[in-house]
Amino acid sequence: MIGNPSLFPIQGFNANADAEALRKAMKGLGCNNSKVISVLCQRTNGQRQEISKAFKVMYGKDLIKELKGELHGDFEDLILALMDAPAIYDAKQLYKAMDGLGTKESVLIEIMTSRTNAQIQQVRDAYKMLYKKDLERDLIGETSGHFKRLLVSLCAGGRDESNQTDPLRANQDARRLYQAGEKRLGTDESTFNAILASQNFNQLRMVFEEYQKVSNHSIEKAIEAEFSGDVRDGLLAVIAVVRNRPAYFAKLLHDSMKGLGTRDNDLIRLCVTRAEYDMADIRNMFQQLYRTSLENMIKGDCSGAYKEGLIALVNGNRGAM
Repeated sequence: MIGNPSLFPIQGFNANADAEALRKAMKGLGCNNSKVISVLCQRTNGQRQEISKAFKVMYGKDLIKELKGELHGDFEDLILALMDAPAIYDAKQLYKAMDGLGTKESVLIEIMTSRTNAQIQQVRDAYKMLYKKDLERDLIGETSGHFKRLLVSLCAGGRDESNQTDPLRANQDARRLYQAGEKRLGTDESTFNAILASQNFNQLRMVFEEYQKVSNHSIEKAIEAEFSGDVRDGLLAVIAVVRNRPAYFAKLLHDSMKGLGTRDNDLIRLCVTRAEYDMADIRNMFQQLYRTSLENMIKGDCSGAYKEGLIALVNGNRGAM
C-alpha cells in the first residue's frame, strides 16, 4: 500500500533542538518562515508530535497556539495541517466537507476511496473523539441513494487486503458486472458496489481486464454510460485508485491548480496526506502525465512561504537524512 514517500524520519532527530529552533524563529518581530519550513516541512508526523511535546515541556507554551499567532493565510493552513495526526486531519477534512450548507462530495470520495482499512478505522475513531458523532451516520445523513451506499461500504473498512487472485472468479465477476449494467435496461447498482468496494486491488485489476474482453471497452466507459452524478464519480475514483494510485493523486493535484485560482485546501490536503506514503511516485507520475514537474506547477500557482513549504514537502528530505 505504501509506495515511495518524499518524507522519511530524520536520522539523529532531536525534538528539543527542533523546538528551540522554532522558538527562536518566532521570537521578536515577525517570524522566520524559512526556519519553520526547514523544521516542520522536513519531519515526519510522528517527529512533529514529539517536537510539539518538547516545546510545551521546555517553554510551557502550546506550539500550535504559538504558530497560529505568528503565521497567516495559506502558509498558516499548511503548517497547522502538518501538526495534526493523520487520522485527526482526515476526520477534520471529512467534517468540514459535510458541515454547513451543501456537501463537498469530492473530498468524501478522495478520502474514503484511497485509505486502507486500518486508516479508515483510525479516522472513524478520530471523528468520534473530535465530534462525538459517528462518521457513518453523518455520511448517511449528508448523501443519498447509491452514492450513500458506496460510502457506507467504504466506511466499513472491510476490503480484502490480501493479494490473492482468482482468474475464474474475475471472469465471472466481469460477466456479472456486464449483466448488471450494459446488458439490461436500467442498472443493478448493488452488483457494482458489492464487487468494487470489497475485493482486493490485484483481483479488481483482473476483473477490469476481463471486463474489457467481455464488452470490448473499459469498465470506466461502462460506468460513465450507466451512472451519473456522485456515485459515478465515486466508482470512477475507486477504479482510478485501483489501477494507479499515484496517477489518481497526480490528477487531483493538477486539478487543484489548473485554471483560474488555486483550490488551496485541496492542494494542502493532497501534499500533507501523501508526503509519507507515495509522494515520490506521485511526483514522477505528474511529470509523465503533464510534461512538467509538480514543483514547477506549484511555483507558477503559489507564492511566498506557502510555495516554499509545499515544495519542501513535495521534494522531501531524502538529502537531509
